[in-house]
Amino acid sequence: MSAKSPLDALRREIDAIDDAIHDLIMERTKVVERVREAKRGQPVKIRPARECSILYRLIGRHKGPFPKRELARIWRELIVATLSFEGPFSIAVHTPGDSEPDEPRHDRRSGRWNMARDHFGSFTPIHGISSARRLVDAVRTHEATVGVLALPGLDDNKPWWPHLASTRPDTPRITTRLPFIGSPEDRGPNDQALVICPVAAEPTGRDNTYLVVETTDQISLERLTSSLKKARMEPRFTASWNDPDTPARRLYLAEVEGFITDDDQKIIRLSEQLEGVASSIMSIGSYGLPLTPEELETEK
Repeated sequence: MSAKSPLDALRREIDAIDDAIHDLIMERTKVVERVREAKRGQPVKIRPARECSILYRLIGRHKGPFPKRELARIWRELIVATLSFEGPFSIAVHTPGDSEPDEPRHDRRSGRWNMARDHFGSFTPIHGISSARRLVDAVRTHEATVGVLALPGLDDNKPWWPHLASTRPDTPRITTRLPFIGSPEDRGPNDQALVICPVAAEPTGRDNTYLVVETTDQISLERLTSSLKKARMEPRFTASWNDPDTPARRLYLAEVEGFITDDDQKIIRLSEQLEGVASSIMSIGSYGLPLTPEELETEK
């Protein structure tokens, strides 16, 4: 029998490390079960801001040649796996068909379906819904835990975000922007989406917020942008919508930097800058900024 080689010793060392990692995963799961008990009675147990903060911290402390992107993917799988036994967890993806010709069709091999799969795990139940209104209702009633929809565009023919402009406590809110940890090379650079879920917004320390301004008079996006800046907000995107069925109700969407809630002083300042034109201003959610290519760059 030949003597054991140095390679055998290294393999035994790797096996011991694997066992230690596995032990810690099982120990972590026991703690998560205690968290589940503490959350008993909450219909939705997902906390997107907490998930972002975990990854910000781990990527920030990571050292060595193990790829950061793959490290983040491992932790996403770990987070979603534990969510699955905290309670029912499923994804609804907006998959417009012929009834909504203004958007390209997405299937299981492209677009937001794959972004949803990348972010929410390989084995999480996922289904498509062709109607944006129907998807929002599915998330509101917990038929699906989260919904994934296209990033709002300036010229959207039938935007989905007006369905979130409600003060009902069960109305879904924007929680996440995808992709959070970057996309594989075979994905399109413009494939981006937002996630909605009926949970309260929480800050991560590096956020953007979506606001909806309702008016009875038409205003220009230039005026909205100017008013946002005077209210000490930095706009990243603006859009408008006027439903032909309710012509007196005009809605304006603004994505701004920072974490802003309905009782924020910046909301009051924005209302003042609009000089009484706004009948309401509300936050429809926020998201932790995705990890940047620079943050995900691995040490050589």
